[in-house]
Amino acid sequence: MCYLIKRRLARSFFVFSLFLSGILALPFLKAQERKTSVSTNPKERLLWYEQYSDLRDHSPFRQKWRFLGPDIISGRCTDIAVPTGSKHTVFVGSATGGVWKTVNSGVTWTSVLEDMPSQSVGDIAIAPSDPQLIWVGTGEANIFRASTAGIGVYKSVDGGESWKHMGLSDTNTIGRIIIHPENPDTVYVAASGHEWTENSDRGVFKTTDGGETWHKVLYLDEKTGAIDIVMDPSNPDTLWAAMWNRTRRRWSDPIPGPGDGVFKTTDAGKTWHPKNNGLPDLNRTGRIGLDIARSNPEVLYAFVDNHNPGRMPQEGERDAYGRLRTGRVIKGAEVYRSGNKGETWEKVSPDNRMMEGFCGTYGWVFGQIRVDPSDEDTVYIMGLSLAKSTDGGRSFRRLWFPELHGDHHGLWIDPSDSDYLINTNDGGINISYDGGETWRHFHHNLPVIQFYNVSLDMADPFHVYGSVQDHGTYRGNVVHTLSRRQRPRGLVTHWESAPGGEGTLIAIDPTNPAVVYSSSFYGRLMRSEFKDGRWITKNIAPQADKNGPLLRGQWLAPTIISPHDPNVIYHGFQFLFRSRDKGETWEKISPDLSYNDTEKQGRLPFSIPYACLTALSESPLLQGLIYAGTDDGRVHVTRNGGKNWTEIVDGLPFNKHVGKLVASRYSENKVYITLNGRRDDDFNDYIFKSVNGGATWEDISGNIPGGPVNVLCEDSKDENILYVGTDLGAFVSLDGGKEWHVLAGGPPAVYVWDLAVHPRDGVLVIATYGRGMFAIDDMDTVRSRAVKER
Repeated sequence: MCYLIKRRLARSFFVFSLFLSGILALPFLKAQERKTSVSTNPKERLLWYEQYSDLRDHSPFRQKWRFLGPDIISGRCTDIAVPTGSKHTVFVGSATGGVWKTVNSGVTWTSVLEDMPSQSVGDIAIAPSDPQLIWVGTGEANIFRASTAGIGVYKSVDGGESWKHMGLSDTNTIGRIIIHPENPDTVYVAASGHEWTENSDRGVFKTTDGGETWHKVLYLDEKTGAIDIVMDPSNPDTLWAAMWNRTRRRWSDPIPGPGDGVFKTTDAGKTWHPKNNGLPDLNRTGRIGLDIARSNPEVLYAFVDNHNPGRMPQEGERDAYGRLRTGRVIKGAEVYRSGNKGETWEKVSPDNRMMEGFCGTYGWVFGQIRVDPSDEDTVYIMGLSLAKSTDGGRSFRRLWFPELHGDHHGLWIDPSDSDYLINTNDGGINISYDGGETWRHFHHNLPVIQFYNVSLDMADPFHVYGSVQDHGTYRGNVVHTLSRRQRPRGLVTHWESAPGGEGTLIAIDPTNPAVVYSSSFYGRLMRSEFKDGRWITKNIAPQADKNGPLLRGQWLAPTIISPHDPNVIYHGFQFLFRSRDKGETWEKISPDLSYNDTEKQGRLPFSIPYACLTALSESPLLQGLIYAGTDDGRVHVTRNGGKNWTEIVDGLPFNKHVGKLVASRYSENKVYITLNGRRDDDFNDYIFKSVNGGATWEDISGNIPGGPVNVLCEDSKDENILYVGTDLGAFVSLDGGKEWHVLAGGPPAVYVWDLAVHPRDGVLVIATYGRGMFAIDDMDTVRSRAVKER
């Protein structure tokens, strides 16, 4: 309990300090009265990590986290760096799994940067003059819907053995780092700023003392950040930066706005001038990627996400998400070339369907271009595919090879051998030795898999299911090494593809593990049955009323099976639907349970379904007692199967994404809720319990040091034991949420986005967003300690 007191005192002192400086007057209002979002101060995030580390290091629970896998896929990686002159030593940055290193061209990989508040990596740079000096910018700049915020920059002076935080903590996303070729103390950072909110810590930053102090040398406004920067190899005082006006909203992908463009300095950042002559209308463009030809520094390329209107769609034409195109199609990906150091630009890429759709409708995810260091006319662009041009960008050919994943984010070209390429993408990392014709992959030994969730079936041995970013749904069988001692320890979990897309929650029939309910994305529900060695799938999604509004389904639309009848399925859009016959027919059993603010509905092609259900739970003790929560912060309960609904938000923070609702298996009126502020750049820990069906709520975050909090579940055998997953790790409480302990024994810090206790075997399964899936077999130590402390 002494730590709990210490943590509360530290929090109180921190908030008091901010109050004295006039920064945080608003948060002293009652939570439910806040009508605006407040981004978390980065100093508080750093303090939380210190507290978390203290809890972890002194935890009484050091259970072994058994890595389950998968070992047949990897996960999204964002950048690569190779020391000058090296062939076999490679550093790779993962989107949410830290930094990894190989010294043998990928035969083995070692995690070298994982003990930090954010596991999200935006860029890596190694000093050309010192291969031991490495910079890492945290915070993926690709701003996916599920990207996570960084916490500034880190530096290593010993080849990645140790690291020091060097500031820029409130940038949150970093697109590029450039180190002076002769003076490694001079570093430039392209910071794109907060993903979801406006802030001033964005633009180009420079240090001349190795990161001890920073100066913002290029800044436009609180909406516009720097996404890329390149340096003239013949004159390090000359640089070009790409500026990008972008803010993601919960209901909209980034919408183009004024401020985009290329800026140039010839005096090491003292002054900057726009260099956009020949580029398209920059009021309607998105991200711009840059590169320079090392063999001829007069030549630069710009990869532009052009949202200016193009052709009219064909009748009935739909976009990648199946949405009907109603207006002109955007021009899409375009490549511009300058032969005079950026003074003028010429569009060189063709106008064709390949380039139009090269980045889909989401070019803000990509924006990377590379020029062969020895040939100014060989150019690579990265989008849904990786494409290569050998004629200065006038034509492109997609590169394809088995196990070369899609959605490309980084490329390194060996300066001494242009056929040696290393590529990062949503599937991990690939290496080519023949200019991109064939590729190696590292799915089996680079475990940076991004699970959104986990579900468990009742087979023996049981299976774990989870949806994986850009891979779809996978399942693996789990042998419980303690309760089934007759089976040999250390059995490899067998993984295979399973029904469902990447954007799905998964529900498995508890009486028949061969029946699975999952979606592709946005709530397009399917029922699948495993028969004769294969899955047979049927689309069963509820349909909108003929004259009613279109259905809005979240990326992870909630689906649950009634604990009282496996034939009863609940599925959430803005309305809750119920089927009594496994999805063959549906009835709508609620009104719109969201706020349905019409000003927070996006427009195509940028719109994202919003004001939708995100969490459902039916009481295991009372049929028809159902809780429902939405992405805009509303929570309702019905006690009669949907005939009547009551809103139960009094005492809860306003407008926070409902991540999890848990109707207790031990008490009819007990319910838990976790709320998530990530989409407001709010990283507080929101965990509440009600013992009266939601009429009132009690904050049980206790001594958990910050969030976001992603999930809560009850123990399957002890009602006082609770488990929680946050963006730092997994926690356990033995006393119903009064005090929390870190479940140590796994990675130092890891995004725990879901966890579940198997009801029969008692195994705790942990789904991480960046390090794959783990199991803790021996939970009896936790349960026995809980009994002793009572």
